[in-house]
Amino acid sequence: MDHAKSDQITPISVYQLRGGGRSASRTTDRRQAALRWPFGWGGLIPVFLTVSCLTLGFERAAAAPVACQDISDGESQYVVCTFDMRQNRRPAELRLFLAGEDGKPYGGFAALINALKQRGETLLFGMNAGMFQTNLRPVGLYVEAHHVIRRINERGGSGNFHLKPNGIFFFGKHSAGVMETSVFAKSGLKPDFATQSGPMLVIDGAIHPKIQASGTSQKIRNGVGVREGHLVIFAISEVPVTFYRFASLFRDRLGCPNALYLDGSVSSLYLPALDRADGLRPIGPIVGVVENAARK
Repeated sequence: MDHAKSDQITPISVYQLRGGGRSASRTTDRRQAALRWPFGWGGLIPVFLTVSCLTLGFERAAAAPVACQDISDGESQYVVCTFDMRQNRRPAELRLFLAGEDGKPYGGFAALINALKQRGETLLFGMNAGMFQTNLRPVGLYVEAHHVIRRINERGGSGNFHLKPNGIFFFGKHSAGVMETSVFAKSGLKPDFATQSGPMLVIDGAIHPKIQASGTSQKIRNGVGVREGHLVIFAISEVPVTFYRFASLFRDRLGCPNALYLDGSVSSLYLPALDRADGLRPIGPIVGVVENAARK
């Protein structure tokens, strides 16, 4: 049986720099060993990223667009990044991305970075943001800049997306949330951005009822949780982990009353501070923190 361990989270390292990056050899080796794929294309462009110390309480990081940290939970390792929506657009902004002006999905960080560069913007952080079809279009609800590109999907089916309850990650100018799909559908909320995925990992402080401690399936996984209505917490595992261990991370270690699974195996992270730009497989929706040169 695979039980989440009760060890305290031990900070491994904190990224605190402006310009350049630190060695990613340890992280790269872990993912290569776990996935047996090439690392991808690290360090495409120089990114000026200020990251301040991420405390275990996730206190507000002054003057830091996004705060990221390696943490260890027993035998599992993760990269955890926090964005405070109260700082949204000052100067960095949290957004969702799917396709370029030609309607073609970006499919990964490289195309998105190039598109943003044309607008004088820089991607500070990126992660795959919800399950998608073979054409890279979202499986469920997807809202980008108030525009509903795909409506809520409440149909039944197989696979993780349909392991109900699934959920929706949504955010607006200075607030964010994670909510069960059925609850969101009845809420009347009209957020600026939203993406649907599944399953929920944590629901009102409880681990999803179908996620069992005895589960044995292990994959590289990523997800998102929200605290206090404004702290958005992203996590990606560095080694394969079970659903239960991953859900326990959000509930017991990161203190998120609600958290959503974004995906597994294709889980990808773009973080210049770690010299990391995963390009293992094509991805659909992307969530990112963007800085506009005019706002610096």
